[in-house]
Amino acid sequence: MTPASEFASVHGTVRPVAALVWASLALAVGVAAFHAQGGRHLALYAVGLLIGAVLLRSEFGFTGSLRHFVVDRDPLALRAPLALLGLSTLAFAPALAIGEAFGQPLGPAAAPVAVQVAVGALLFGVGMQLAGGCGSGTLFSLGGGNGRMLVVIVFFCAGSFLASLHMGWWAALPALAPIVLGERFGWPLAALLQSALIALLWWRLGRARRVGLPRFSTPARTHRAHTQWMAVIALTILNLATLLLAGHPWTITWAYALWGAKTAVQFGWDPASSAFWQAPFQSAALARGVLDDVTSLMNIGLVLGAGGSALAAGRWTLRFDHRPGAMIAAALGGVLMGYGARIGFGCTIGALLSGVASTSVHGWLWFVAVLPGTWLGGRLRPWFGL
Repeated sequence: MTPASEFASVHGTVRPVAALVWASLALAVGVAAFHAQGGRHLALYAVGLLIGAVLLRSEFGFTGSLRHFVVDRDPLALRAPLALLGLSTLAFAPALAIGEAFGQPLGPAAAPVAVQVAVGALLFGVGMQLAGGCGSGTLFSLGGGNGRMLVVIVFFCAGSFLASLHMGWWAALPALAPIVLGERFGWPLAALLQSALIALLWWRLGRARRVGLPRFSTPARTHRAHTQWMAVIALTILNLATLLLAGHPWTITWAYALWGAKTAVQFGWDPASSAFWQAPFQSAALARGVLDDVTSLMNIGLVLGAGGSALAAGRWTLRFDHRPGAMIAAALGGVLMGYGARIGFGCTIGALLSGVASTSVHGWLWFVAVLPGTWLGGRLRPWFGL
């Protein structure tokens, strides 16, 4: 048997085994989710699986789009993310106006318009460029076999937990109470005005086409554009499903703070020493199992959904960039993202996407503040060989 045919034989054996392991694990988590909280919890797990599959197949993400926009000065890079913000705004408004679904209240992703939001977004922007993925990007990349993202997530949890211990200090800085335009001016008017603003930005970016940008299409470029727009539609629907099922929009990074705190408890840390973790919601989350937490469950589903999609497409490969520079960047990026996400009330998903879609002004502040962080992180990437 030649080396090539031997590899094909081994690969042909491993792939069905990997698929069987994935299916068994996905089923086991689903059963555990249903046992933990019932049908609604199981449905949210299914939403997480679908989000992971969509992200993996489309490779949709904010990290690359923001870097291409800020560092490469490509205005077209932000058009798909802006479309997602606009469609999500229109999708959320009717549900938030009604304020209730399936017997539970619905609330926007709102947070104070605060110094800590701006600082958190800036730190997050630096971190995601060094890490090579944002909150959702690290998860679907891990599901696709990128082992370096496991390092990012470990340090993401550490950074989030560390920031949780400093929340009192950050909260004492200048801040305005949450401003939700839909609650101030009515959801129809707020959604209409915000969507019009986003549409104007989307159109303006098209007009500001970078000098020298190719004006011709190739099959690959056309396919990627089609995939990106399909992802925008799918993610809008799935985020709306999350709002209706969970009572709040899609979030990611709360789970990292929780995982970090649960790990710290195992090493002897006392939650009673932290005012943040003594608050009712945080204290209850620490006392429950991981699968009882909606964000944790959806994150796990996202990883498994991405892995299943990669296996189905024959694209799953285990890879690990173990170069010293890449490892340092993964650790530093993870810590910066974790710390920034905790003090900034979320990441590109929880603060930017869900915040803006909820017409919360803090989401726009986060958006503006992440841009200089993205520029700095993009400039630092070559220092680590990225």
